[in-house]
Formats: sequence, C-alpha cells, structure tokens
Amino acid sequence: MRQQASPSDALGGAPSAARPLAFSETIGLFMAAQGQTVADVGVLFVSPWGLEEMCLRKFWRIIADDLSAQGIASLRFDYPGTGDALDRSDFSGGLAIWDDAVVAAANQLAALSGCSRIVIVAQGLGTVIALRAIRRLDGIAGLVALAPVTSGRAYLREMQIWAKMVEEGLGIAKEHRAAEGIVIAGLAMPEEIAADIRKFSPATLEERPAPQCLVMKRPDRPGDTEFAAKLVALGAAVTEADYQGYDDLVSNPATAVMPQAVRLSVVDWITNLASASPQKRDKPLPAPDAAVLHGPDFREEALNFGEGGRLYGVLCEPLGERKGATVLLVGTAYDRAAGWARSGVRLARDLAAQGIPSLRFDTANVADSPPVPGLPDQVLYHEAQSNDVRAAVDVIEERHLLPVVTSGRCSGAYLAFRSTLQDARIQGVVAVNPFVFYWDPKRDIDESLRFVPRTLGDYKGRLLQAETFQRLLQGRIDIARAATNIGRALGRRLARHAMPLIHMLPQNRVMRREVVGAFHTLSDRGVPVALLYSENDVGLDHFAEQFGSSASGLRRYKNVDFTILEGADHNLTPEPARLSYFDTLSAIATALDPQA
Repeated sequence: MRQQASPSDALGGAPSAARPLAFSETIGLFMAAQGQTVADVGVLFVSPWGLEEMCLRKFWRIIADDLSAQGIASLRFDYPGTGDALDRSDFSGGLAIWDDAVVAAANQLAALSGCSRIVIVAQGLGTVIALRAIRRLDGIAGLVALAPVTSGRAYLREMQIWAKMVEEGLGIAKEHRAAEGIVIAGLAMPEEIAADIRKFSPATLEERPAPQCLVMKRPDRPGDTEFAAKLVALGAAVTEADYQGYDDLVSNPATAVMPQAVRLSVVDWITNLASASPQKRDKPLPAPDAAVLHGPDFREEALNFGEGGRLYGVLCEPLGERKGATVLLVGTAYDRAAGWARSGVRLARDLAAQGIPSLRFDTANVADSPPVPGLPDQVLYHEAQSNDVRAAVDVIEERHLLPVVTSGRCSGAYLAFRSTLQDARIQGVVAVNPFVFYWDPKRDIDESLRFVPRTLGDYKGRLLQAETFQRLLQGRIDIARAATNIGRALGRRLARHAMPLIHMLPQNRVMRREVVGAFHTLSDRGVPVALLYSENDVGLDHFAEQFGSSASGLRRYKNVDFTILEGADHNLTPEPARLSYFDTLSAIATALDPQA
C-alpha cells in the first residue's frame, strides 16, 4: 500500500469534502481511499454524544482525510435523532436504535469501499455503542477506543455536572435550565437511551471486541487503564497511549485544539494494521446515490458544492408551495452546520413547514468542509470565508431558488452581514449577536476567542446571586481574572458614553468608516436588516460604540430593525429566544418575492 495525495479540485487544489449518503433515516459521510492500491480495511467512526460530538466533528474529518491519503476509506454518520439525521419521537427501542445505525453504517462502508475488514474508531459514549454493535458484525479487524466510557452510571453523572458548567458559563437563567434528564448544550438525551447506558460496565464484556485494539487513555482516569486491562484479559492485543489534549479538544467547539499527537497515533496504528492486507482496485466501486431524506414537511439533500466539491451542506426544501426567499444559514465559529442544540436543523425544518427553503453548510476548515491550501488555520473573520458564502449562493441560484436571505449568529452573523454587502443576490440579512460589523485584520482572532468578556450588566447580575457567593467561598472563581474582566467591561461602558470622542481616535476611524459605509450601502439597496441581540450580550458594546446605547444612530436607516431578546444567552439556548429568531427570519424571507 503506498501513500497517496489528497483529492483536490482542478482550480485551487482544495481537497474535496467527504461524499454524503442517506441510509436508515440518517446521513453518512463517505471518504473514499485514494489511489489504485488501497487497503482491504475500512474505518467506521462511531461518535460520542452532545457537546463532545460537536467538538470532535472537525477532528473526525481530519483523521478521515489522513486515512484517505493512505489508501484507507472511511465513513462517519449521525445517530437517529441527532445531527443531520431525521428526528425521532419514539425511542422505546433504547440504545439498540443507535446500535442498528452502526450496523447499517458498517454495511454501507463495506459496499462503497469494497473492504472485507473494518476498524472501528470510537470516542466517549461511542465506545459503548461500538462494543454493543460489534457483536453483530463480521470482519472486525481492530478497535480504537478514545477516552472510553467505562461506567454508564458515572458517565451520566458526569454529563449532568458538565451540563451545569455549560449552563453557568453561558449565563442561562435558572428558569430556562433543564430541571431533569440529561440535557447538555441544549441537546436532550432520550430517557430510554439513558436507561440502557446506565446498565453498561466493562464487566459485561464476555469476549474480545477485536483482535487488535488501541486505547487512548486520559491520565487522570484510572478506569481507562482498567478498560485496557479488561481487553487484554479477553485476549486482545492492546496498544495503550495517552490522550494528550483531551480537555482542550472537548471543552468548546469555538476554541477546540486538535490533538496532533493523538491524530498521528491513531492514523499510524490503523495504517500499520491495514498494511498487512493491501488490495489492488480492479474495477470502479459504486458511488453513493443522492443523499436525500424526507420528513413530514420537507425534503433534505446533503451535498458537496464549490470547486471540486470542497464544501458540505444540506439543502432543505418544502414539500408544499414555496414562499419567499431561500434562507442561507451561516454557521457559528467551528460549530457544525447542524448548529448549537441542533438549532440549524430545527430552524431549517421549521422554515420548510412555512414554505421557505434553506441551505445550511460548513465553511472551509469548519467541521466537515476541509481547508483551502494556503489559508491560515484560523479562518474565522477571514475574508476568504466570503468565497464559501458565494459558492453557497451559487448552489441556490443553480437550483432556481433565488433570492437569498442570509442569517447567522456571532461570527456567522458577521459573515452573513459582510457577504450581503458583497453579493446583490442576497436581499436580506438577520444578524444574531454579531460581535462586530467590521473586523480589523490587525486584531488577534485567537486572543479574542479565548477572551470573550461579559457585559457589565451581566457581571452585576451575577454578583447578586447567592450561587456566585458560594462559588467564591469554595475558591471556584479566579478572582484576579474576574476583576480584570469587570474592569474591561467597565471601560467599555464608559466608552459608550464617550462615543463621539472614541470615534475621533485614529485607531477607530477606519472601524467607524467601514461600519457606517456598510449600513449606508444596505440602506441604499433597500436590503432589510434585522439585528437581534440577547440582553447583556457582549456584542452590544460594539453596537453601542457605533450607534449609541439607545440605538439612536440607527434612526437614519429605515431598513434596519433592532431587537433585544430578554432572558437569552449568546447561543439562544432558551426556547422563547429561538422562537423570536424564527419569527423574524420567517417574516423577512416571506416578504421577498421568489419570482423577482
């Protein structure tokens, strides 16, 4: 088996995204092996659940691309009721529903790649699901277990603690927090699934899951070492390695750091295993059919687009009469297109019920869309992202679904706003919690992502909470950092009242000119602009610097509507905030003539 180059398009050398396929009411992404000499081994990725899955999405894609270059095909997929899969109301079958998806995905991988042996790569809860499904599969050559769940009960307790930390970090009001069940980052685990997870323990394993296993252990988790020992006792040949950078990977999709040492360990281990059984490709293998799912009100097609199929997205169309413009949903930071709490999926399908089509997609180097060679690894707020939006609008035009309304949150709101300025096919924009309206290229993006302070109002509200005093007494608050953050928030508050003087400073003149010019341009074009902000969102500081704390500076723009969403966090996790967002987006899209 020889090393192969990554697939690329004829124009810019950008690698192609994995090919989507539909099966068992879900979407999978198949990455073919490159070259004529390929391995008789395919890799099936079995994902974790919840926030961990969101953080891991890009890492899975990177490893799949690496394996493809080594002549090894792979498939990754969503469990029913998660990601881009169809929704499901009946989970009475419990965890077996997700087991079935693993089995179906393994069959798809074998059919599309021609492989006779499979290596399963699983992380977190995915290890539990993989261990259950492996008993129903033939030809399992190896198992890669990353940060395995070694106790179902302990895992669910950890999820509840993790969920509270996420809710607290986002500043979600208690009345909008889940009172029961396993809910993290707005994603609720079905109770029937949780009930089966509680029963899991490595002690229930009676035979080795695979002849060869790689276990990536977290140094502070003795259970990981015990799990590896259990596999050895069952007769598996086990390689152990440390999962370096686990916490930096799974804490936040926006700041997730790809663990390069783990990446190399996994790819090298699989490549060595696969090298024992090379095969020469004698005939073309079947290509996946169009990846189409049907729901009660919609038809969704997962597709590749852009030069050489470099981008991944999902076009959602109504089954009934089409109304208004097509909504282009621009993703936030490094969240996958399905969105925080599956907000992208839910929004697209709710819009389709109103007759409104939509396209959600991953920009280059985000989630399932590979990077463009030559661009920096940090793509957020980079001007090249506008090329990705333009490619998405091209797809909408090819499908005869113009005009377009763009929408996004935070960095996605910024990209939606700037793209509307550049493309006349976009005739409306809904920006949710934009951090800025113009990004100074001299500004350090990584530093801004690591340090996103709250507004002074948010700090004041938290200081009055008994929970804050309890955390302070327990030593769970970094007092020095909190003081610094509050000081900066106070400085921004003072800056609001000194707005005319602030604009006169040399470093702010360019910002002022760019922002004012942008709003004038959209006003002259008559493009409706809706600005939605969560109360106390940090983006309000930039807004106030440009338009005043009372939004008086917007009065000259008759095309702009400004709304504060009470009780909402930055991610619009509470349901009332999401409904307000949907109503605004639906109204702007519906008002536009699809025949224009």
